[in-house]
Amino acid sequence: MNIGPMIRRLRKEQKLTLKTVSARAGISEGFLSQVENNVNSPSVDTLIKICNAMDLNAGDVLKLAENQQRLNVIRKIDLDDVEMPRSGFVTRRFVSPENRTVVDSAVLLIAPGKSIPIRKNIKSGQEMLCILRGTLELVHGDKTVILEEGDMAHYWVEPRRQIITNNTDKTAMVFWVGTI
Repeated sequence: MNIGPMIRRLRKEQKLTLKTVSARAGISEGFLSQVENNVNSPSVDTLIKICNAMDLNAGDVLKLAENQQRLNVIRKIDLDDVEMPRSGFVTRRFVSPENRTVVDSAVLLIAPGKSIPIRKNIKSGQEMLCILRGTLELVHGDKTVILEEGDMAHYWVEPRRQIITNNTDKTAMVFWVGTI
């Protein structure tokens, strides 16, 4: 059961800080962070205190965690005829935010002339790209690489300068995986 990320999602939805919830629950901020990151598991009593600190019923939170999807599929039809927003890219994630603890993954559709910047707040993560359709330019630090259909790249996130751009006249499709 993936209870930690569920607690984090519910806390953030209420715009509560780790400090506030931990103080209300009578536990350390560090321990609550470990719970949210699935590093440590709370006892039943502590889980109830955490839930009470957020005005939640522990049974309802457990039910939410229990009902999380364990298998996620993206069908080809869901990628065809996608209407591009103004940003110029569409992300079809395999896993919902509350289930992402170590790895994030998605199929990205990138319109001609559009770019995807580096993910925010990731300082030492890794990413992997597999070009399913089209051609993309990956700028990574001081290197620029052209990736074509079938090419793959694995790299450490470069916070100073990293961007993925579609410089062609056709929509590109990429399978992307990144650590959190």
